[in-house]
Amino acid sequence: MEIKTTAGFLSYYEKTREGTHKILQVIPHDALDFSYKTGKFTVGDLVRHIAAIERNVFAQLVVGNSPTYKGCGKELADGYENVMAYFEEMHRQSMQIFGALSNEDLAKKIKSLNQQEVSIAIFLRALVIHEVHHRGALCIYLNLLGVATPPIMNLTAEQVIQLSK
Repeated sequence: MEIKTTAGFLSYYEKTREGTHKILQVIPHDALDFSYKTGKFTVGDLVRHIAAIERNVFAQLVVGNSPTYKGCGKELADGYENVMAYFEEMHRQSMQIFGALSNEDLAKKIKSLNQQEVSIAIFLRALVIHEVHHRGALCIYLNLLGVATPPIMNLTAEQVIQLSK
């Protein structure tokens, strides 16, 4: 996806977020502490991580601030309702920041975390990729728990095979 306008990015990112919300809605309230392996992200960590990176890295860097990411542990939000509220609040704040960018701002160069110079548009594309990456991990975690996850494109892989015949 090539990001040419702020409005285009905001619309595309909100559609991406809708897919993430579908996954969040099926997380069992008692599954936030589940991890497939000791020392790896829990379900709750993944949700907090998506939110914290969006706000404390991506939104910070696009306006010229230093990142303020400090991890994704329970100190940010604990318990299902609090984790979901944190997720929504970080997104609200981020969208406010992204929405203030002009179309011309998208071409401006910033330094990413690894000090590579990139345009804001390319950096924001990485935000979408980051969310989708961790959304996939959430699906795997939920599948390990026996939780069916909703298809993102409204079709399961089996339905696509059937429709392709």
